[in-house]
Amino acid sequence: MLTEIRIDGLGVISSATAQFHAGLTCLTGETGAGKTMVVTSLHLLSGARADAGRVRRGAARAVVEGRFTLDEAHDNARDEVEKVLESAGAQRDDDGSVIAVRTVSSDGRSRAHLGGRSVPAAVLGDFTAPLLTVHGQNDQLRLQRPDQQLRALDQFAGETVAGLLRKYQLARRTWLQARNELLERTARGRELALEADRLKYSLNEIDAIAPEPGEDERIVAEVRRLSDLDSLREAATAAHDALAGPADAPGEGSGALDLLGTARARLETADDATLQELAPRLGDAISVVVDLTTELSTYLSDLPSDPSALDALLNRQAELKTLTRKYAPDIDGVIAWADDARSRLDSLDVSDEALAALAREVDAAAEQVRETAKRLTAARAKAAKKLAAAVSAELGGLAMGRAKLEVQVRPVPASAQDSAPITMDGKELHAGSTGVDEVEFRLAAHSGAQSLPLSKSASGGELSRVMLALEVVLASSEHGTTMVFDEVDAGVGGRAAVEIGRRLARLARTHQVIVVTHLPQVAAFADTHLVVDKVDDGKGVNSGVHALANDERVKELARMLAGLDDTETGRAHAEELLETARAEKDAAPAAS
Repeated sequence: MLTEIRIDGLGVISSATAQFHAGLTCLTGETGAGKTMVVTSLHLLSGARADAGRVRRGAARAVVEGRFTLDEAHDNARDEVEKVLESAGAQRDDDGSVIAVRTVSSDGRSRAHLGGRSVPAAVLGDFTAPLLTVHGQNDQLRLQRPDQQLRALDQFAGETVAGLLRKYQLARRTWLQARNELLERTARGRELALEADRLKYSLNEIDAIAPEPGEDERIVAEVRRLSDLDSLREAATAAHDALAGPADAPGEGSGALDLLGTARARLETADDATLQELAPRLGDAISVVVDLTTELSTYLSDLPSDPSALDALLNRQAELKTLTRKYAPDIDGVIAWADDARSRLDSLDVSDEALAALAREVDAAAEQVRETAKRLTAARAKAAKKLAAAVSAELGGLAMGRAKLEVQVRPVPASAQDSAPITMDGKELHAGSTGVDEVEFRLAAHSGAQSLPLSKSASGGELSRVMLALEVVLASSEHGTTMVFDEVDAGVGGRAAVEIGRRLARLARTHQVIVVTHLPQVAAFADTHLVVDKVDDGKGVNSGVHALANDERVKELARMLAGLDDTETGRAHAEELLETARAEKDAAPAAS
């Protein structure tokens, strides 16, 4: 839910802050006061393109800051938002809310911040998309696009269609992968056969040498060791002889061990307690020297005695270098290259048997696509009837009582340039990522009228009401989203305006609804009434936003009633509007 917005230097607004609450909030004000700037600021927080022309004249930049809470969001929206916050490293405020900021400088540069972290503007869009839906004039135009109409139908159908769509997309992905592989093998048969021969030759060469992981590094160390063999043997022998005595000159006193033994014996036989106490320490020294002598003997015995061992290692090193020159910088890389080559070789079989087996796999995958596509189309067609009936019923309460919405689900024929058509019931169809269907909303504006696409049959006011009726119908599927409507009541009045207010109030039972309106019949249904007013101090126009108390609401509604704010008649009419709206909201059934 959007709880607060602060605007600085945007359009006619120098500085303004607005608090938002649950339920229905209406923004009103005189023409040119800056109501649209509130919607523009929300578009900026949704990641929309920044326009330097929106920066207030004389200001260095425009800043929009929004505070959002997630407690009221439905589970799917909360999960999506949490992922965005985690990936951006954004932090929550002390009260658990998240602050989003968008800055636009007068030279057109834009910056975005989320939870105290600088982020691309698109990340703001990812954050607000599950939480905030802004419906302006451009959004009404999007309702005329087939892709948006398909999206609306699928949203209305819910998991019934969503589950089938996931199955279709998985089947389509499997089919396209197998189909592309078959086409590649067939079209590049000779080229792939040559590649297979080259891979086989290389693998035979590697297998003949049979390198082991890390072998090249071990050989380098061993070669270095064997190259210094004589000096190593000489040093170890000299150390051993110094400790144990030379093998060719045995006898007492010829080595450190004999000398230590003699010293210990002298101390042990001395007629002095102090000297006798030193004897065990000589015993410890003798133990250390014995251990060193043993280790040196083992080292000498392990040194290669075969002079050809070094030559063998050098020959093996040369073999390994032939592989590292061709396939990878080291032996581990050569082994990895060989593993990849074997996998690639398995996919290069262009024999008749392999191609026939792959063709059968493609046919089976295509049949799975056809089956899931048919089930998806049937589910959409069933949901289309329900959606059309529900929206038509809503239109009946919006002064379009004889209007009828039709939702048509049709197959999309494959074009001549279609790279992957699917044959269904003898027809070539386009197998797109969302199925083989296209959806078209058609409106018959009155009884007896021919149904036509929305773009050809609906006026601006009718399109606004169709969009509102659709939102009311779709709202039952999700709770907690903030919906913003800009001039949704354009082109309507009288009883239709009252019905729009009633339906917005109903929508506000499960959503936070913010409406920019010029109709008092709509504003009367607001739970919170904000007014955008402007002051001209002779130096320029500045607008602010503030909430209205009950008496102020009466005056504002009277102003909206053709400027009757200073008359008893106007105030009486405004009070009647408020009382009627309260009574209707109190009498409305509780939201499910």
